[in-house]
Amino acid sequence: MSRLSLPVPDKAQRTVQLLYKTMEGRMHAGPSGSCPVDLSLSFVQMCQAQSCGKCVPCRIGLGQLASMLDDVLNGDANFATLDLMEQTARSIYMSADCVIGYGAAKMVLKSLEDFRGDYEEHITKQKCLAGLDEAIPCMAHCPAHVDISGYIALIADKRYDDAVQLIRKDNPFPTACAFICNHVCEKACRRTMVDEPVNIRGLKRYAVDKGGKVPPPKAATATGKKIVVVGGGPSGLTAAYYLQLMGHKVTVLERLKHLGGMMRYGIPSYRLPRERLDDDINHILSTGITVKYGVSVGKNIGIEQLRKKYDAIYLSIGAHTFKKLHINGETAKGVIPAVDMLREIGEGKKPNFKDKTVVVIGGGNVAMDASRSSLRLGAKTVYIVYRRTKKQMTALEDEIEGAIAEGCQLIELYAPDHIETNKKGYVTALCCRPQIIGAPDSSGRPRPTDAPEPIFKLPCDIVISAIGQDIEWQSFSEAGIPVEHGTIKAAPDGSVEKEKFPKIFAGGDCVSGPGTVIESIAAGKVAAANIDAFLGFNHKLDFGVTPAVPKFIDRLPCGRCNNRERLASDRKNDFDMVENNMTDTEAQQEALRCLCCDKFGLGALKEKGGDAKW
Repeated sequence: MSRLSLPVPDKAQRTVQLLYKTMEGRMHAGPSGSCPVDLSLSFVQMCQAQSCGKCVPCRIGLGQLASMLDDVLNGDANFATLDLMEQTARSIYMSADCVIGYGAAKMVLKSLEDFRGDYEEHITKQKCLAGLDEAIPCMAHCPAHVDISGYIALIADKRYDDAVQLIRKDNPFPTACAFICNHVCEKACRRTMVDEPVNIRGLKRYAVDKGGKVPPPKAATATGKKIVVVGGGPSGLTAAYYLQLMGHKVTVLERLKHLGGMMRYGIPSYRLPRERLDDDINHILSTGITVKYGVSVGKNIGIEQLRKKYDAIYLSIGAHTFKKLHINGETAKGVIPAVDMLREIGEGKKPNFKDKTVVVIGGGNVAMDASRSSLRLGAKTVYIVYRRTKKQMTALEDEIEGAIAEGCQLIELYAPDHIETNKKGYVTALCCRPQIIGAPDSSGRPRPTDAPEPIFKLPCDIVISAIGQDIEWQSFSEAGIPVEHGTIKAAPDGSVEKEKFPKIFAGGDCVSGPGTVIESIAAGKVAAANIDAFLGFNHKLDFGVTPAVPKFIDRLPCGRCNNRERLASDRKNDFDMVENNMTDTEAQQEALRCLCCDKFGLGALKEKGGDAKW
């Protein structure tokens, strides 16, 4: 008889594992507005099902918590029930043997603290504070609320021009976003409940490549109102585009020689070809927007002068300055801020890194862009030094893997300590302090702290700092514009101190800090609608797109079609586009994977497609 044997999962165990995987997909694709009390009950019941039954707090206590949560949902609870829930949860948290019990209790305690109003609403009025206003998950999670299901259906019908026009209803940068959007919509895609999310960004890329030059819709009757937009980046141009279509006369003031902001001066052309960015910008300018280049507000013209000349002002300057390392040696020759380096590349002034050893400090998208660009500029070796782990890097996973595939070497858990130089003041090495991961910080990521290990010396010729960006806020603060923690203080509707500065709105990086392109676009869209309302109008833009007819077909499990990339050994030598487009067959298959949440279920009752107004 055998003493030992390898465990072989039986059919029931395999099905349970599949159940866990399905539950994970459903949690990722959960609809916005779900009742948090109902979700808390489901979570406690799941934890109770996982309980081994050994300890009383978990075996009995979680059942009592579930019963009380059920009473709240059924209208059978009172405020004393909430006090008893809190006492019970605290008791379980302090006495349960393992994380199944105390983890569940901790979440109940957090729910009572963070959304107590929802509990009280159930008790006093027997209803939810939450509401499923956004029934289409991808659309709800897109910062600009682009009608994603709508344009995917148009792609499936091969109506590519209409698909591009429908995107432009909420986002005037369909081409730029087709290349560089961080596609948070895909994380919420309900297709995850079946297999994998739809390749939304890839389909957008396919549509803009297949579509022709789609003209903008006819502008509304001229209102006689004049609006100035300060900054020609994604947020400013978005606001300018929609305000111009509403019939207002818009002027954009741009400090640099070209429009586009960080899309032009911060994102390399191997990710976003300049001619494709110009496609979007030229479309926006074709509406009749006036642009004045080389104008710096605070230097060439003041805020007060703009207030006298225009009916409304939208501030949308980008984050073009760099954060300092605050270490010895950072002023040495060979230390380069990543934003300055990328701006030079964007201006066509490519530095020569031939046979150099480059160290990039940081873990965001800017750090990845600087690293991959350094290889293309001739660097012999590129190191990426990051004080946390690869898993905690804020850059897109595709960008991290792309940098590693091209030959960049990632050095995790090291923080810069000082920079060594030679007698002439040139960089010779970056010295780093080893780190150890500890307790989580306010963002929930484990905080790195200094480890009791010796300093690590990394010989190099160039150090590129990519630890963050700032805005140039000083001139706005001097003009009385409220600035807090280095950003302009604005309300969610974009207004800036309505009583003191009724004409002034702000949005994008200058309000939120450095963010994504789609977040800046969303801020510009919000500002355009609210500036229009401030001026006494309520324009409804019509882009003239007829929604696609729903297809009543089975959506069976099917693998996701991803965009292929050029070989790393080839692409690392030039600034040509890295990613290839889908084939016709791939795009059709991928478009038909969409579950059409706007046509079925609650989404069918909501305004959608070409009919939706904002």
